Amino acid sequence: MTRRLPVLCALLLAGCGGERGASSSADPARLDPIARRYVVLALALGHHDSNFVDAYYGPDSLKAAADAESLSVPQVRAAAESLIAVLGDRIPTYADSLVGLRHQYLRVQLGAMATRARMLGGERLSFDQEARALYDAEPPHYPPAHFDSLLARLDSLLPGREPLDARYQRFRDRLNIPAPLVDTVFKTAIAACRARTLAHLALPRGERFDLEYVKGTSWNAYNWYKGGYHSLIQVNLDFPIAIDRAIDLACHEGYPGHHVYNALLEQALSRGRGWVETTVYPLYSPQSLIAEGSANYGIDMAFPADQRVTFERDSLFPLAKLDQRLAERNAAVRQVVERLNYARNEVARSYLDGQIDSAGAVREMSRYWLSTAAASAKTVRFIRDYRAYVINYNLGRDLVAAWVGRTAGTDPENRWRAFGALLSAPLLPRDLAAPGPALASP
Repeated sequence: MTRRLPVLCALLLAGCGGERGASSSADPARLDPIARRYVVLALALGHHDSNFVDAYYGPDSLKAAADAESLSVPQVRAAAESLIAVLGDRIPTYADSLVGLRHQYLRVQLGAMATRARMLGGERLSFDQEARALYDAEPPHYPPAHFDSLLARLDSLLPGREPLDARYQRFRDRLNIPAPLVDTVFKTAIAACRARTLAHLALPRGERFDLEYVKGTSWNAYNWYKGGYHSLIQVNLDFPIAIDRAIDLACHEGYPGHHVYNALLEQALSRGRGWVETTVYPLYSPQSLIAEGSANYGIDMAFPADQRVTFERDSLFPLAKLDQRLAERNAAVRQVVERLNYARNEVARSYLDGQIDSAGAVREMSRYWLSTAAASAKTVRFIRDYRAYVINYNLGRDLVAAWVGRTAGTDPENRWRAFGALLSAPLLPRDLAAPGPALASP
């Protein structure tokens, strides 16, 4: 058992042994063969969907089994549905309450796997159906008036006679990091995010990451987790990078985002518990809402708004040789644009449900996210490739924020403890929607 688990149990449950001694409790070992089969099925589906397996660092024997069986997509679906039937509709009572979370996690993740197999077989789902089936979440609907009110707020922050999109782009152009300074700014931001994370969370010894710069992708940055507490973080240089993206990406991809989430899961569950299912990360699954949501909320954990603007103004702006006087206004603009992020969901819903074509989607993105035609086309390309996955960034972030708030209140140290517990547990989006548990005394 790792040193994180006692804290985790106190935060998430009424103690890991809340039912200890109950003679009617189920045998936790019954989940182990299901977990191994889950991994084999995930790897098998990855043979048909190159994006499905985002990371795998588990036993070579399970990969060999997936390769040897060479299951078809319908066979993966049927096998996943069979395992769901074995798990049943009701979670039995376990002496260790964390095992109950494991039981539910396996069942819901298998459901998403079966859905993805159905989609690969040609079944079409609406945007909302896909969000529920793959990510265990109900995306909200916002009318155009909601975004129009946010644009009006942005208009007041960026006064002028030009159209708002031109004013916004001109303002953002003043914040772009000169290409020769990108690496220096990024590494400074990563070091700050890591230091702030380590002040509150105990990370595994030897954790590390490599940083690479790439071009030609539909995403801005990506964390490829390799296992052994090691990540490869890639940053896309296709477009200029604004100064505030340094903190965003350093926290989201690194500390306390994806790198920390994967490392803590490996430490607490893969190694600490021997739960093999956490060695595979199926991209199109509820785990992605937890991963993306915690990574985005991790930005606020590491850099509360007032601290962030101070750090950017006093440290990053000078490194990038940018006008420090823009930092406060940029922070105010960013807060509005972050809420406009939900417009991407609405565009995705209309586009994927066939209400608008790709050209219309590009126009709507440019209108409501004030991005250039090229940047909007890149976003639509991402939507085409990853579909309802877009909800994981904004809805995921808001669900994590609400859960941490209910669980820990306003005390910063309690919030970090709750956040660290979240990163170490087999939680699902439905768990974030439920009332948070009471915190144990520090």
